[in-house]
Amino acid sequence: MPLASPPALRPRTGAAALERREERRRRLLEASLRLFSTRGFHVTSIDEIVAAARTSKSAFYEFFESKEDCFRQLLEAEGGRLIQAVIAAAAQGSDHRDRLRRGIAAFLAACFRDVRVARLLLVESVGLSPAIEAVRHRLQGRFAEMVEEEVRRAAAADAFYAAADPVAFGRALVGAVNEAGGHFAVAGGAGPARLARELGRIFAP
Repeated sequence: MPLASPPALRPRTGAAALERREERRRRLLEASLRLFSTRGFHVTSIDEIVAAARTSKSAFYEFFESKEDCFRQLLEAEGGRLIQAVIAAAAQGSDHRDRLRRGIAAFLAACFRDVRVARLLLVESVGLSPAIEAVRHRLQGRFAEMVEEEVRRAAAADAFYAAADPVAFGRALVGAVNEAGGHFAVAGGAGPARLARELGRIFAP
């Protein structure tokens, strides 16, 4: 009768298996991000993803139901990190205008720092499917809601914001930042600092 593994070794074996599993998932997501952002969602195949990740189709379907599900999870993770960084940066501001400027600058800096994520969030995800549109709108909604809250707080003491509808203002700011970030980060031209200054003059003069 074979001897049982010593109890002390079992957690290590389980931990090693989990680490290998997480490494496979990380490679698949990294390969997906690279391919979706350079070749586009429709052109990229699952075969190309698994080849780039140096794994198998069975490994892919261990984590994702489909190519769209892979894109959705990737957008949730990468877009979520970007928006969280924006909100954290804005929170460091000294007043409502400073917080808005910081949020704008953080979003643009993130787009230029990793153009792959910018393409994923601002280009490839647009109109892809209802499920992915829901993720994109939810992520952008978090940014817009932060702006709305700043406008509401400022309205009592700042005439510039008192005349603004908070919801419309929030969506307008996010729309402008998305358009500027998506266009210039992908196409080149004005850098993030210059864009942040220009948009700051419009939305937080």
